[in-house]
Amino acid sequence: ENDDVKLKKCACNLVRYCSVTCQRDHRSQHKKACKKRVAELRDELLFTQPESSHLGDCPICFLPLSIDLRKSALMSCCSKTVCCGCEMASILHQKVNSGNPETKCPFCRKPPPCDLNGEVELNTMKRIEANDPAATRQKGMKCYNKGEYESAFQYLTKAAELGDSEAHYHLSRMYRDGRGVEQDSKKEKHHLEEAAIGGHPSARYTLGLYDARQFRFDRATKHWIISANLGCDESMDMIREFYSKGAVSKEDFAAALRAHQAAVDATKSPQRDAAEAAGVMQGGV
Repeated sequence: ENDDVKLKKCACNLVRYCSVTCQRDHRSQHKKACKKRVAELRDELLFTQPESSHLGDCPICFLPLSIDLRKSALMSCCSKTVCCGCEMASILHQKVNSGNPETKCPFCRKPPPCDLNGEVELNTMKRIEANDPAATRQKGMKCYNKGEYESAFQYLTKAAELGDSEAHYHLSRMYRDGRGVEQDSKKEKHHLEEAAIGGHPSARYTLGLYDARQFRFDRATKHWIISANLGCDESMDMIREFYSKGAVSKEDFAAALRAHQAAVDATKSPQRDAAEAAGVMQGGV
C-alpha cells in the first residue's frame, strides 16, 4: 500500500497498478515482459515434481495408492479410494470374527448401498451435494459412459473446480474429441496441465507426447521424468527410447530408473501382494 491506496498486482508479480485506469494506461509498456514472466511462472509450477500421484495414499494403511486403478476401489458409500490389500484384510477380518457377515466398507464400516433399490445413486447425489469431488467425478464418468456428454461435462467441470485432477484429465479428452463441447486444443492442453500439476501421470505422459511432436524434446523428457518418478511405465518406456537415441543423458536415465522403481515399490505391501494373488484387484473375492 502507498498513501492509503491499495496497489493491484499484475499477473506477473513484476509491477503494481494503483487503479484500473493506471493499468490501462501503462499496460502496453509492460505487456511483453508480463507475458514472458507469466509463461515462466507457469512453467515453474508445471515442472515441479509432485510429492505423490493424484491418487494419494490409502486412507487405511497410508501407503501410496498404485496408479494401476485395478489395485484399488472407490467406495460408493463414503467416496474413499481403498487399496486392494485393505479391502481383502477387511473381508478376512469379518469372516474370522463373524462367520460370513454382510460385507462392510473397509473405511466407514457401513454396508455398501444396494444398487437394486437405487441406494447407490441416492448416496452419490448426497455426496455431490456435499461437494465431494470424487463422487462428482464418478457421476460425470457414469454420464459419459452412457453417452450423456453434456451432463458429464457439467459434473466433471464441477469436480475439476473442486480440485479433482482426474476430472481435469477427462475434461481434456472431451475437448480433444469434441464430446459435449466444441473441440478446443487450448482448453484441452489447459486441463492436461492442471491434471499434471495435480500429479496425474497419464496427463503428464500425454503432455510429453505433445511436446515431442513439436520437437520440444527438452520439455517432453522433463514431463516423462516427472511422470516416471510417479511410477508411470509408459513414461519410463519413452525415457528408455530417448536414451537409446542419445536424447537423454546417462545420469538422467539412471536417476529416472531408480525413482520409477522406488515409486512402484512404495505401493507394495504383503497385504496388497496377497490380495492381488487372490484376485481382489479383479473383484475375485
